[in-house]
Amino acid sequence: MIENQAKQLETMMRNKANTKYVAITSGKGGVGKSTLSANLAYKLNKLGFKVGVFDADIGLANLDLIFGIKTDKNILHAMKGEVSIDEIVYEIEPNLYLIPGDSGEEILKYAGNNLNIVENFIHESNILDTLDFLLIDTGAGIGPLNQSTLQACEHIIVVTMPDPSAITDAYATIKLNAHTKKQIFMVINMCKSQKEALAVFDRMESITKKHIPHLTLKFLGGLELNAAVNKATRNRALITKVEPFNSVSVGIGDIAALLAHEITDMEHNMLLESKGFKSFFKRMLGYL
Repeated sequence: MIENQAKQLETMMRNKANTKYVAITSGKGGVGKSTLSANLAYKLNKLGFKVGVFDADIGLANLDLIFGIKTDKNILHAMKGEVSIDEIVYEIEPNLYLIPGDSGEEILKYAGNNLNIVENFIHESNILDTLDFLLIDTGAGIGPLNQSTLQACEHIIVVTMPDPSAITDAYATIKLNAHTKKQIFMVINMCKSQKEALAVFDRMESITKKHIPHLTLKFLGGLELNAAVNKATRNRALITKVEPFNSVSVGIGDIAALLAHEITDMEHNMLLESKGFKSFFKRMLGYL
């Protein structure tokens, strides 16, 4: 009796659609954003969360390769009405899912000119409303589709590396999104040491405090340059899975735990509206 009530309560809580939408973005390509997205999703899943990853890196959608799975259909096929949303949600492991992406031009065409199809598409997406986290791997840069995705998400992680152009582009991304966000997370990737990662973040934080005083930057962590990451990616494997004790794997695990803690604390202090996948997708399209 008590066990049944507990299961009913769990179901009710999941149906409240309190999915946490986290966009992972960068000012430029080549900083390891997509690799981080996949491995962060895996680590969040291992913490006990039900996690989805939406590949919104238009023109370079490759999370299926990083996860090492074959996908025959993607979100564009669903928007065309060729398949249901359930058919493009690929279960990678128990409670870990991928929604593969495709060409931006076609997605925008179907979003803009076929509103009935889009409505049908999002109304079929109930399976995604039970997620604890949906990570959205955006494209690099500040294009309109990226911006619409970033504005639709409650939380943003900006990934950069200790390279002058990457840092400059990361700051441009932060500045552009400061009018809709009070807090933005940062990960410094491919650094020589944790000391270097902290130095890069301190410099970014100092500039942000001076020019965007209302915005808080939160440091999630630094990840050191490691040949094992590239090797795992070439082998279509996750570094966090094949080498769980590698320093990068441990670092991503720490980032996952800190992210979950920070977001939970933030949302305890906020009045939450319904945040199902339908609501997110409508917001994203609404900003285009």
